[in-house]
Amino acid sequence: MSLADELLADLEEAAEEEEGGSYGEEEEEPAIEDVQEETQLDLSGDSVKSIAKLWDSKMFAEIMMKIEEYISKQAKASEVMGPVEAAPEYRVIVDANNLTVEIENELNIIHKFIRDKYSKRFPELESLVPNALDYIRTVKELGNSLDKCKNNENLQQILTNATIMVVSVTASTTQGQQLSEEELQRLEEACDMALELNAAKHRIYEYVESRMSFIAPNLSIIIGASTAAKIMGVAGGLTNLSKMPACNIMLLGAQRKTLSGFSSTSVLPHTGYIYHSDIVQSLPPDLRRKAARLVAAKCTLAARVDSFHESTEGKVGYELKDEIERKFDKWQEPPPVKQVKPLPAPLDGQRKKRGGRRYRKMKERLGLTEIRKQANRMSFGEIEEDAYQEDLGFSLGHLGKSGSGRVRQTQVNEATKARISKTLQRTLQKQSVVYGGKSTIRDRSSGTASSVAFTPLQGLEIVNPQAAEKKVAEANQKYFSSMAEFLKVKSEKNGIMST
Repeated sequence: MSLADELLADLEEAAEEEEGGSYGEEEEEPAIEDVQEETQLDLSGDSVKSIAKLWDSKMFAEIMMKIEEYISKQAKASEVMGPVEAAPEYRVIVDANNLTVEIENELNIIHKFIRDKYSKRFPELESLVPNALDYIRTVKELGNSLDKCKNNENLQQILTNATIMVVSVTASTTQGQQLSEEELQRLEEACDMALELNAAKHRIYEYVESRMSFIAPNLSIIIGASTAAKIMGVAGGLTNLSKMPACNIMLLGAQRKTLSGFSSTSVLPHTGYIYHSDIVQSLPPDLRRKAARLVAAKCTLAARVDSFHESTEGKVGYELKDEIERKFDKWQEPPPVKQVKPLPAPLDGQRKKRGGRRYRKMKERLGLTEIRKQANRMSFGEIEEDAYQEDLGFSLGHLGKSGSGRVRQTQVNEATKARISKTLQRTLQKQSVVYGGKSTIRDRSSGTASSVAFTPLQGLEIVNPQAAEKKVAEANQKYFSSMAEFLKVKSEKNGIMST
């Protein structure tokens, strides 16, 4: 068979599948692309069906029919055996989840159509009611008669009392024109289509949440059933999702935008479905990237548990979610208040301080001397001369200056001079005793010293200093000698002997 014959055979098989009404991925994708291309049409058409064709599309009808069919079956978790991708309902869940995105785009188109048409009647309503669904419900309730704002129970269920009051006041002063019956009928048709699409979207959400609870219960508990279905669809199934690392799961659903020439401040790179999930968006913006990494890591563990059909009741999912919430709370805690703590006690004990005479003497020896006091004393307004060199700045102060009243000489401080024993002091005192003059023999001084002394009684007299010392020594020997005995003295008055 040639290459051309194989190509013709493939085309015939594809045509047979389309005629047989088979439902699969090959048929779904062109339908979605058709809807996306039609959303770029001009909104100035007369009827809403000319721009919003999702409600009448075959894809929408088939998906909703299969959803109702599976809801009526009431499938249980025990029916899912083996890989989750093998279950026929799994493909329906993924397609239904993708359909919700198409419904959101369709609602935006219908809202813009209604806003353009109703601005002719009440142009101020767009700024007063920014929410798309609330705006559509309000337009359907008011219509051409703006007097219905006051005391309207249906409108009170849509808007707040403060908003209703502002709308009623603005409606009384609006410059809008009355709509024709044909224009009003087209607006009502567009409003009914938008409300029906919104109801279908909520129906899909309920179905996906109910079915994801047994296909991937632990994963759904962490990030929600809708986000879990989205990342499963992009990853190609729960089995492929369980094999992916956390860094890749975090990027599932990321959109690559080429905004050359535009500001990139509003672009969030590397942000997928997990970053835009409710559990991550509940945090402040500066913590969302860090939270997305943490949630992706926990989703990897939950997907691996679900792929082996373990913990069908979601026990692991609840534990992982509690761990995530505890970390979120820890991140948002205020920093601890700094407490002023006293310094710790020193390791070595306090030294004992000595007191008394010994301590005072030591302080006297180490105290400031009189020479240093005079050297430290400076005269105001006088230029001091350096004692050593010109650049050192060391001067002698008042020490030895003229007019200070003191002679520059060596001064002896009694506190700092060397201490000697009392015996040595007596010996030195004996040597320094002078009897009438100074002898050259005793102190072996120079020959100019003489033993000649002048006395007031005898005039010039030569004194022998050795004679005086000899008399003192003899007296000491007599009364304090170690060889002398006790003397007996008899008292003449009482006749009593005493020793």
